[in-house]
Amino acid sequence: MGRILAIDYGRKRTGIAVTDPLQLIANGLTTVATCQLIDFLKEYVNKEDVEKVVIGLPKQNNGMPSDNMNNITPFVNRLRKVMPQLAIDFYDERFTSVLAHQTMIESGIGKKARQNKALVDQISATIILRDYLESYRLKNGSLK
Repeated sequence: MGRILAIDYGRKRTGIAVTDPLQLIANGLTTVATCQLIDFLKEYVNKEDVEKVVIGLPKQNNGMPSDNMNNITPFVNRLRKVMPQLAIDFYDERFTSVLAHQTMIESGIGKKARQNKALVDQISATIILRDYLESYRLKNGSLK
């Protein structure tokens, strides 16, 4: 069973989270400059067994795609071209940044550290992945 990797895609930075090999736990991995994202993913997939990528689907409160979808679509097309072996799925990312900040406060992270946007992006990716795993299990009973 390969890992599932989640992406919180941003114009400047992208937060990345990954499951354990059994796909039970979502962990923050890192934040990378978006311009280096494809290279990072190629290197990571060469080292680790990744079977699926979950990309945060940016939606407005009314359910319509947000402007960031204009950036995500070309990225997804390129990802499919350079790594066709990976399954790609999307998951609603609404409110993940708010939840990331709330998580940071509840965990006792200081105010200065909470201003670290890279950490917010990584936690947001972890929330996307955690919620994806929970939703998938509720619908299907398991990930396989």
